[in-house]
Amino acid sequence: MIENWKDVQIVPEFCDQGVDCYRLEGGHFLNEYYIVSEAETRKLMNHPEVVGYEVYASLVTATSQMMYYLKEKKKITSANILSILRGALNYPLEESCYKEHIRVHDISFMSSERVFENGEMRGLEIKYCKLATVPNSTLLIGDIIASGETLVNCLRYVIDYYRKQGAKLRNIVLFTIGGTQGVEILEKLTQEIRMYWPGFEGFVTVYYEGIFSCYEEGNRGVSGINRALIDFYWKGGIVAPEFRRETLSMCSPLFEKCIIYDGGARRYEIHEHVEEVLEFWEGIRDRADRIDFAKLLEEKLGYELPVSYEDWIHYNHYEKIRPADTKWLYRQEQGYIESMKNITLKELADQRITEFTDSLKKYML
Repeated sequence: MIENWKDVQIVPEFCDQGVDCYRLEGGHFLNEYYIVSEAETRKLMNHPEVVGYEVYASLVTATSQMMYYLKEKKKITSANILSILRGALNYPLEESCYKEHIRVHDISFMSSERVFENGEMRGLEIKYCKLATVPNSTLLIGDIIASGETLVNCLRYVIDYYRKQGAKLRNIVLFTIGGTQGVEILEKLTQEIRMYWPGFEGFVTVYYEGIFSCYEEGNRGVSGINRALIDFYWKGGIVAPEFRRETLSMCSPLFEKCIIYDGGARRYEIHEHVEEVLEFWEGIRDRADRIDFAKLLEEKLGYELPVSYEDWIHYNHYEKIRPADTKWLYRQEQGYIESMKNITLKELADQRITEFTDSLKKYML
């Protein structure tokens, strides 16, 4: 668990061009952490029906706006993009740099793939690597961070390569759909890097829509279906108010197996993504009578019910958000909780299976 996480709050940083940005405050962090929320990224993470090129396109506006902000803050001057294949291909870093007139000196490539045995992840393997060094530059990375093993594996490799070349990095800017473990990992990495690069400014990390949590090892969730260290959900994380509001304006997104599912499959092997989503909802339908729906709702919201407004504020790290906004959001959330009493889990699963099948039928093999 992140030290002093309960004392961390999100603070509004800017609202521009339809992008709301928050920064983390109160954690005594070595690095900078931001959460951005925008209409297209909310759609991407609430609707598994968003697939293919649309996954990439959904991230362009939020990414470009953050690039502009970081350029204005002098956090990015000269840039080198590290593309960790294939997840990085979902992140429009080069396009956003181009739009915001940030010079990209080079693009480096690495492939880091999960190795599975009997359905469980046993390690990572770098199969391809083409690196370029740009001394005293900003390294730009886009990646999904769940357990964070891929990122750590690749960054240590890159940093060793820089050191062998007698070069160093100024800072690292990371765009991610990711979880709380990313914060823990990046804090430790900064300490490690500063042992041989004392002037290293650290990481600037931009999370889309929230800093989520992964199910922990041995925990398959109330449903018994979730995968540890892979599936994202809200509990224990920090969710942008705009994302929370939109998710709870609909019936089913809160109950999806994962906030993002497999980013690579969703973009490039859509039939596999379709199979994963349908397998989950069919599993929910088939065991609906054995799942405690009230406990499942509490797990997905991230707290036990009933909850007071004051406790809700604290659980969600919203102390620095305008009371006019939080009071309205709290009331909306209570309405959502009440509405869930009028539907069964089996009805919810049947509804999702029909919606998802009708939407992505052409990808079903």
